[in-house]
Amino acid sequence: MLWVKTFHIVFMTSWFAGLFYLPRLFVYHAMATDDVGIERFKVMERKLFWGIMTPAAVVTIVLGMWLLSANLDYYNAALWMHAKLTLVALLIVYHIWCGKLMYDFRADQNRRSHTWYRWFNEIPVLFLIGIVALVIVRPWS
Repeated sequence: MLWVKTFHIVFMTSWFAGLFYLPRLFVYHAMATDDVGIERFKVMERKLFWGIMTPAAVVTIVLGMWLLSANLDYYNAALWMHAKLTLVALLIVYHIWCGKLMYDFRADQNRRSHTWYRWFNEIPVLFLIGIVALVIVRPWS
């Protein structure tokens, strides 16, 4: 199980790296004015979303479910795990939202400013703090 946990953490880290970087690309994409730069951002965003972020998210979730199933009785009673899973569900919603924004950019339909994306880019930090704190501190055990 330690190998499963190890790879769960590695893929979670990769997923978060993408969640931190894709909205940063959106900031720069929203500021871009030249066609070559705009097309380059579209390629970078697509490769990051489909080549790194989404596979890392899927593997993180699969390994997390594997870890949950190994000690289901404990985790069913652990309120901190319910809170963590709620944050993970919201993180999945954020991930999907990033995909929607990526498609908006691809279709040249972006309606938001670079400033909005700068704030949007901070959201995963809150999820990371909450998830790590819940796993380490395990309140309501």
